[in-house]
Amino acid sequence: MAGGVMVSGGGGSDFEAKITPIVIISCIMAATGGLMFGYDVGVSGGVTSMPPFLRKFFPVVYRKTVEEKGLDSNYCKYDNQGLQLFTSSLYLAGLTATFFASYTTRKLGRRLTMLIAGVFFIAGTAFNAAAQNLAMLIVGRLLLGCGVGFANQAVPVFLSEIAPTRIRGGLNILFQLNVTIGILFANLVNYGTNKIKGGWGWRLSLGLAGIPAGLLTIGALLVVDTPNSLIERGHLDQGKAVLKKIRGTDNVEPEFLELVEASRIAQEVKHPFRNLLKRRNRPQLVIAIALQIFQQFTGINAIMFYAPVLFNTLGFKNDASLYSAVITGAVNVLSTVVSIYSVDKVGRRMLLLEAGVQMFLSQVVISIILGIKVTDHSDDLSKGFAILVVVMVCTFVSAFAWSWGPLGWLIPSETFPLETRSAGQSVTVCVNLLFTFVIAQAFLSMLCHFKFGIFLFFSGWVLIMSCFVLFLLPETKNVPIEEMTERVWKQHWLWKRFMEDDDHVVDGKVANNGASGFNPSSQL
Repeated sequence: MAGGVMVSGGGGSDFEAKITPIVIISCIMAATGGLMFGYDVGVSGGVTSMPPFLRKFFPVVYRKTVEEKGLDSNYCKYDNQGLQLFTSSLYLAGLTATFFASYTTRKLGRRLTMLIAGVFFIAGTAFNAAAQNLAMLIVGRLLLGCGVGFANQAVPVFLSEIAPTRIRGGLNILFQLNVTIGILFANLVNYGTNKIKGGWGWRLSLGLAGIPAGLLTIGALLVVDTPNSLIERGHLDQGKAVLKKIRGTDNVEPEFLELVEASRIAQEVKHPFRNLLKRRNRPQLVIAIALQIFQQFTGINAIMFYAPVLFNTLGFKNDASLYSAVITGAVNVLSTVVSIYSVDKVGRRMLLLEAGVQMFLSQVVISIILGIKVTDHSDDLSKGFAILVVVMVCTFVSAFAWSWGPLGWLIPSETFPLETRSAGQSVTVCVNLLFTFVIAQAFLSMLCHFKFGIFLFFSGWVLIMSCFVLFLLPETKNVPIEEMTERVWKQHWLWKRFMEDDDHVVDGKVANNGASGFNPSSQL
């Protein structure tokens, strides 16, 4: 597990780094935050298609789907704002928590922020599993949302900072892999609990979120904080000791000096959010925001949140719809593994562009099948067409899972300079959760009004985002995290216009880069 690698470092020097067991273990423990996030995404869709759950909390929807079958449009059976709020409230809370998480990530460290996330997750799980009314259910979802805000802020930054450059992409995608495993785990649990007699299976589904919540909390207690975070908070000796530990070598001086210099520049930034708006930070900000918006408008969360509901709408019976959701969940996991192996080899851009073609075609095919076969009051979907819909959904999910899913988080976490990294990650998470909330809150209503056209709507967005990648997204594979400006932004046909040269201004102060033995402009 610990073959020696030489990693290109700052100012033309080489950083020596081994892939040490402590790096692998730290990253796996940290990435359990993704497991919790994925479980929350996957469990809500299955639970909201269970009749006992609907009868207790959403009797109007229950009557539409069970007692008044055939009276309402197939596309509108689940169109209920309260039901959508159950799913989307998590993301609204995450959106708010992100602003506090940015502060704790910078001032208290990545590790403590992950611990706070774990505590929120455990509290939210307890409320949901014990829910007696809709208010308790929503409070539980809000607490889980706070956990999501803290975990999604700290975990990707933690992973990017602790990983050696050569495998940074693959280790960072561990977060997304755990998201997909969480979704699959939730789908399997829902499939099993739906068969429990007595109508309490949904409580078990919601309560089992305690397992990933506990793993994240224990993990946060066991891992070390990143050298970047320790140095940023003034613990230089401790930062150096941790750097030696995670790199598996005593020869860490070049990397340590670059981290100290990046930290010195970061300390001069008193207002990281205001600094984000400066001209030289605009390319990273534009790309981070665009990636989050585009990630949601692929339509993936519409499919993942509501897969069982969606398959029910298409005429699949209750067990069959949960079974189909398990299949898409499994495809999601396997395809994310593909991304781990390929992201640092073929690069970020190639994965995004290939997936764009695959996602566009699969959504168009789904739309055509539904347009012909599923009308308002008829769901005459033959077995062959039903299988084809599941295959096309899997084709779409696999493309997303090795591209927009993991890379939407990876690229922003590795492109911001240290002085704006926590603020940049905060904006990234915030925009992601805002648009996740919008899609979650609107999808069932959109399905009711757009009908099969919902898939054409999302495929149009896939076309737009693929053009964005082609012209505006630079390649960041195998570039040391503190050298992005020199080797990425200053080489791009458009973004180089936003990069300032050797002397730069930080919060009104001029910092001269010629004084030290290496070039700190590579960190801005």
